[in-house]
Amino acid sequence: MTLIGLEEHVLPPDLMTEVWPTPMAPEAVVAKLVDAGEQRLRVMDEAGIDLQVLSVTAPGSQQVPAEHAHELSRKLNDRVAEVIAAHPDRFNALASLPTQDPAAAIVEAKRAITELGFCGLVINGHTGGRVLDAPEFDDLLGAVADLDVPIYLHPTYPPPQVAEVYFGGLPPQTARALATGAWGWHAETGLHVLRLAATGVFARHPKLQIVVGHMGENLPFSLMRADWALRRADPAAPSVAQVVREHVHITICGYTTTPPLLCALQVFGADRILFSTDYPYGDPVEHARFLAEAPISPADRDKISHRNAQRLFRF
Repeated sequence: MTLIGLEEHVLPPDLMTEVWPTPMAPEAVVAKLVDAGEQRLRVMDEAGIDLQVLSVTAPGSQQVPAEHAHELSRKLNDRVAEVIAAHPDRFNALASLPTQDPAAAIVEAKRAITELGFCGLVINGHTGGRVLDAPEFDDLLGAVADLDVPIYLHPTYPPPQVAEVYFGGLPPQTARALATGAWGWHAETGLHVLRLAATGVFARHPKLQIVVGHMGENLPFSLMRADWALRRADPAAPSVAQVVREHVHITICGYTTTPPLLCALQVFGADRILFSTDYPYGDPVEHARFLAEAPISPADRDKISHRNAQRLFRF
């Protein structure tokens, strides 16, 4: 089974403190994040992963002051390009963007795709509390559509006011888990997608394609409920469910049990589900074994493991 992993994280060691001013992961995870050589390749070989699509771990370059964002994005992308150059048959990448400065983000997106050869872009959720349906991002989304590459819409950490309301008053470790992988990341990213669909972003940019991880960020389970409620709010508006299923792809990363996969297959279909392991936060061997043993057809397994990625990212 050929495997292409689409959400596989790195963190250039010389730029770590610029992305993470304070440590955001245990030392063992950080050691794997900063390694882009033999250790990472061994893990890929153990799991049978042929290609990793690398992305700088959240928040990437999106939470530094605007005047530094473009320089940091360029440095991050250049470091990742060096990793690809060392092993071009094993790695490609999603470009980090300085979304604090949308005009600079357009410049960097074009450079990363046309000069560095990256296969797509990563945007880590909100930028200073602003999400992608805000007017200042419309030209950027249009430029991405013209480049004809996908955006991987990845979660990021909640703004302070959100964290205080929803996760305040809890033990720190519980608050952090609920704000991130236990719930908050998925709710935030699913909402972000629904905003894009409900506000006409995809109607303005019909070529735009978005990828989200974590078995669809709660969308497979809740999409039809959202469609029903939004239709009641505006009966003349297009079906949000239809728009999402035309413009959004999902990866399985972080989800290795059967019921969520079957739900995703029923709602999105096998043509819009892709393999991912969320390395090093997720276990590549576990993800590969889960897909190999999942109770789905060989044709669907083939699509999810690599064929959908080959088509979407033009590998």
